[in-house]
Amino acid sequence: MSIRQDTRHLYLQVIEQIKHDIEKGLYLEKEKLPSEFQLSKSLGVSRATLREALRILEEESIVTRRHGVGTFVNPKPVFTSGIEELDSVTGMISKSGMTPGSQYLSAELIEPTEDERNRFSPVSLHKLAKVERVRTADQQPVVYCKDRIPDGLIPLDQVREADSLFGILERYTGKSISYAVTDIEPIGYHERISPILNCEPDQALLLLKQMHYTKEDEPVLLSSNYFRADKFSFHVLRKRV
Repeated sequence: MSIRQDTRHLYLQVIEQIKHDIEKGLYLEKEKLPSEFQLSKSLGVSRATLREALRILEEESIVTRRHGVGTFVNPKPVFTSGIEELDSVTGMISKSGMTPGSQYLSAELIEPTEDERNRFSPVSLHKLAKVERVRTADQQPVVYCKDRIPDGLIPLDQVREADSLFGILERYTGKSISYAVTDIEPIGYHERISPILNCEPDQALLLLKQMHYTKEDEPVLLSSNYFRADKFSFHVLRKRV
């Protein structure tokens, strides 16, 4: 494709061409792209146009730019899900054809913060059970999970062996999670969590903060899940109103 024969903005054409070249295998995952000088010359555009295209490609997590080193192709996410679809981490991993697992870290009773009391309102909290685990796919760590549940809903000694908290909640309480309110926050390197997930220093995480409710609108599970951004992608279906 000749960049100059298209009437769209040049940087959009550059973005499409680089994506096409990656898709066709011209540039492989984790491979360094040619220098800005070489790329701009081969595409027939200015370096300013190329930089704008690379900036957007980085925002889309297609590439990663390392200052003074170069631009590298990101691996494609292994797991993808519509954010409007409420599925457990176990379900997402299973649907990808991989084996889900858990590495239990801790379970303890804590005093709820004021924010946690507000989030669980109108449920009256005495203590919260806080559970921390690493979720694995084919034994590779991919998600760090921090879950908080009102004390007394489930026995903590069962958490060690369980893959899905959704399943435990339903088994011991008869309450099924119906929906969740979710906040998504992209974050950079996390001093504690990133090493546990075997992340590179420049590798991003996706933090999903979710309050889960039963069909009776009862809040039963507050989770903070840190997903490896190179392994997971989320999308949403938006309809015109």
